[in-house]
Amino acid sequence: MKKKIISISLLLILALSMTLFAGCGKKNTKTTSDDTYNNVDADKGDKEEGNTEDKDASKDDDKKVIVMGTNAEFPPFEYIEANEVVGFDVDISKKIAEKLGLELVVENMQFASLTAALQTGKVDFVAAGMTNTPERAEEVNFSEDYFTASQVIIVKKDSDTVKSKEDLVGKKIGVQLGTTGEIESKEIEGATVESYDAGYSAVMSLVNGKLDAVVIDQKPAEKFVEQNDKIMILDEELTKENYAIAVNKENEELLKTINEVIKEIQENGEYDALYEKYFGEKE
Repeated sequence: MKKKIISISLLLILALSMTLFAGCGKKNTKTTSDDTYNNVDADKGDKEEGNTEDKDASKDDDKKVIVMGTNAEFPPFEYIEANEVVGFDVDISKKIAEKLGLELVVENMQFASLTAALQTGKVDFVAAGMTNTPERAEEVNFSEDYFTASQVIIVKKDSDTVKSKEDLVGKKIGVQLGTTGEIESKEIEGATVESYDAGYSAVMSLVNGKLDAVVIDQKPAEKFVEQNDKIMILDEELTKENYAIAVNKENEELLKTINEVIKEIQENGEYDALYEKYFGEKE
């Protein structure tokens, strides 16, 4: 009987030991599962880091382009042809991009929005027949002047109302929003100034009898007159001014490169070739 009790005790101890070993085995399995989960997270983290690098690489790809801001309502400096923005300023800008080893991207927007787009980094520079004025120079940096222009007066051929700039006093004048033509016209005594997003829209209002005159830059004015035989440009100019390329005040390196390109194309004959392409032979 005593031996039987001892045997039973031994069996109980053995059973208990097996249960303990089984418990340890289960715990080890759970640890392995946790380790596997952690490894998945680690792999995921590695992949996410890899994605970050891909995104950085994508940003690097973005830096292979340079963005020009313009308003494609200003022929022949910038206008749309076959769904593409082209023109004198665009061709000069391509030279700038080429100098930098970058691809040119053109952002077309309202003229009045260009300075803000430059300041916020939406565009890298502005080439839009923009006049270098002291007011604008407080907000952006300007390149060397690359074109001498003037503000002219467009009137209907059958109108005797405006024959000179003195006759603009008290008249209704159409201008393009944000341009020096708008600024100058608002200085005319008693004038009512109507601002349009596009110069062409102002011209059409003139043709339709809603305006007495349109004040706009000479070269676009010449293009508008070519397309409509009901209007003409007065011989007397309103102002003389110079166009320059605008750059963010913090981007001195780009400004330096742009000035180099302007000087190069003026010296090697490329500027004259572009001028003849868009404006004809110089007078």
